[in-house]
Amino acid sequence: MTERMRADGDGGRLEGAGEDAVRTGSAIDARLDEGERRGLTGTARSSIYEFTRDPDDISRAPDRKDEIEPPQWRSDFPIDWPKDEFVARRDFAKFLVLTSCAFAAGQGWIAAQDLVRHRRSAPARVKIASKAEIPVGGTKTFSYPNDRDRCVLVRLGPEELVAFSQSCTHLSCAVIPKVDEGVFMCPCHEGFFDLRTGRNISGPPPRPLPRIVIETDGDDVYAVGVDERTT
Repeated sequence: MTERMRADGDGGRLEGAGEDAVRTGSAIDARLDEGERRGLTGTARSSIYEFTRDPDDISRAPDRKDEIEPPQWRSDFPIDWPKDEFVARRDFAKFLVLTSCAFAAGQGWIAAQDLVRHRRSAPARVKIASKAEIPVGGTKTFSYPNDRDRCVLVRLGPEELVAFSQSCTHLSCAVIPKVDEGVFMCPCHEGFFDLRTGRNISGPPPRPLPRIVIETDGDDVYAVGVDERTT
């Protein structure tokens, strides 16, 4: 009898607490107020499980009162994080204008370089080898159109010759012709180019080798131009 009255008394107190919570508008979390958990003391608001942001993660505008009446700790800790991280609209607009100008200048420089390249006079016709000195499957290096521009001539067949720049299009390392494998190999970063076309087929090189335009006159082989390719 006493146990039943105690249980009724506990139930009454819980019901009374629930009615008070309804009247005050503070909802009680049912997960902490279930019947089988009556032995636990205390309850919690349902808002305790809601996501809250750390105040330090919220951007705040600088407080002008700190400049007029700086707090005492400012002399020991002079860094004002809100002021340091705050980006004004004027600064943001300045950044956008400068970035746009940089992009425009870069595009202008590319256009100017392309115009100069097209107006540049064609390279001279230069004899680079004779067929008699290069057997089928043989190679010969030469310089064209300038002494610093190293190139390589490959004889693929009795009447088939190809020539390319020897500078890899990745970081300008000298490529090595491997006639048996049908490739040019860059030993620096293992880039590979097709021996017949000069096209990049694997590795880091971003574009084909520049092709040296050649002509034959009898037994003589001449270089007459450079074909800069991007694909």
